[in-house]
Amino acid sequence: MATIDVHNLSGAKVGTLDLADEVFGAVNEDLLWEAVKHYRASQHRGTHKTKARWEVSGSGKKLWKQKGTGRARIGSIRSPLWRHGGTVHGPQPRSYDYTFPRKKLLGALRSALAAKFADGKIIVVNAFDVKEPKTKEFRKALDALKVDSTVLIVEAGKQENRNLELGARNIEGLELIRGHEVHPYHLLRRDRVIFSQPAIEKLQVSLKNSISKKQRKAGEADGVKKATSAPRRRAKHEKAAEVA
Repeated sequence: MATIDVHNLSGAKVGTLDLADEVFGAVNEDLLWEAVKHYRASQHRGTHKTKARWEVSGSGKKLWKQKGTGRARIGSIRSPLWRHGGTVHGPQPRSYDYTFPRKKLLGALRSALAAKFADGKIIVVNAFDVKEPKTKEFRKALDALKVDSTVLIVEAGKQENRNLELGARNIEGLELIRGHEVHPYHLLRRDRVIFSQPAIEKLQVSLKNSISKKQRKAGEADGVKKATSAPRRRAKHEKAAEVA
């Protein structure tokens, strides 16, 4: 089981936190790609629209008679063949969102956390005790934690920290979300992630409980198979040597 240091806002180490291997272990890049694609599709507004022939302005009167003029037959000035006419098969408002299985989303979240932890991009603080709602003071805390790039701040779900919200909202490249709103896209979009200790503990328990019994048994079976495969091969070589 891996561990991570817990700091305060002054940058001093105040303890350690155990991380579950089921949550911060393997990274599934294909699953991460699917989760990011789904999130971006759900954010697509889809307000594009063109006007069809019955929506553009213009008279519906037939311009000239059907036969006898020597000109091409035409029924309306709003025809798509004419300038200022309607558009054929143009884009219409629609939703780009689609269903994404919850188990795959939670699996992608575990992979995103594992990837960030493997890169050393996760920071845990005991609490966001911001005394004053000032950007300058919170910027000093980020400097003490050695954060000099884009950062995601994750606070515990139901705790309202007004000083933190006011002090962090004007910092460029910083995003503040609640623990129950964390998505793999948020984690991959920012370079660093700072969790409060209650937030990461609650998230870790939730993700660990979301693993199905089938997945746990499969993981245990793989471990047993790897442990027992080597002795079997050695036994075959020894048996062949005895026959020779």
